[in-house]
Amino acid sequence: MVSSKPLKMTESEDKQKRLDQIKADILKQNICPDLAKSAKNLVMGDGNADADIVFIGEAPGKNEDEQGLPFVGAAGKFLNEMLEGIGLVRSDIYITNIVKYRPPNNRDPLPEEKAAFLPYLQKQIEVIEPKLIVTLGRHSMEVLLPDSLKISQCHGQPKRYHGQVYMPLFHPAAALYNGGMRQTLIDDFAKIPLTLQKIK
Repeated sequence: MVSSKPLKMTESEDKQKRLDQIKADILKQNICPDLAKSAKNLVMGDGNADADIVFIGEAPGKNEDEQGLPFVGAAGKFLNEMLEGIGLVRSDIYITNIVKYRPPNNRDPLPEEKAAFLPYLQKQIEVIEPKLIVTLGRHSMEVLLPDSLKISQCHGQPKRYHGQVYMPLFHPAAALYNGGMRQTLIDDFAKIPLTLQKIK
């Protein structure tokens, strides 16, 4: 006879359920209603809810808004290439943005928009419990590492802040406009596996 007892959820499934709840909370609380009105989708995150590495960008762009997934445009393709370069795929990591709606015309997210979404980003991080957080671009770095130097001075250098290890990197989109930046990003990415090994 088959037991009618529900199967126990795996840790990863449990974490995903909690992440889905954070998404429901953002919608319920109507965070950044003006952004929500102009966007097609709330772009929460993608990847492994139990990942060792979380990548955090600034806000969704046009492709991300249309598909409801982060980093699916040209910058996302470059990110996937860099992941492959260090032996990882998207399903090994978790990726999200500070701001979860696309700002109109891809403008920079405003300080108040970043502040409104920050508690939800922090909840995402608490659920996933990554060993390493990689910030992509200056917006996520400035929000998560408020005392840091300029990104041009500290990119690729791991830093422990409030017990969490961060590595600030340039945004992959920067390499699309500046060829020299491409190699810098690839070189910085190459430091990720060793950094991960060193984290206790």
